[in-house]
Amino acid sequence: MFNKILVVCVGNICRSPTAERLLKAYQPELNVDSAGLGALVGKHADATAAKVARMHNLSLDGHRARQVSGRMCRNYDLILTMERRHIAALCEMAPEMRGKVMLFGHWDSEREIPDPWRKSQEAFEAVYELLDLSARKWADALTVQQG
Repeated sequence: MFNKILVVCVGNICRSPTAERLLKAYQPELNVDSAGLGALVGKHADATAAKVARMHNLSLDGHRARQVSGRMCRNYDLILTMERRHIAALCEMAPEMRGKVMLFGHWDSEREIPDPWRKSQEAFEAVYELLDLSARKWADALTVQQG
């Protein structure tokens, strides 16, 4: 059972907080958190990420970036990353994680989700759409797994 899920990106201010909140919205009973490989520790969600999320009735309020660690990863059943290099970095940090680390875009043709940081609002909107699609696909897959 995948009851505790960690979503990982780099800074933990754009993609992973959005993905975390989307997955929680689609599967409220899950324990979903996020962290970053190079987190901007303590920072709020990026202003443009928060604005785009709000446009879709999703709140990133209260988010604070935190740094991922091997110890943290051991507390989760499933770890979802935005890019393949994030999987490699996590598995280097804690090799025993290999079996429970997958792409957030796994159910969308193993899609990597690009980092919109410091890009246009349109880039953030495109990334939001990818995150939303993948969150819905994960929610469906997890529902099947739990049923």
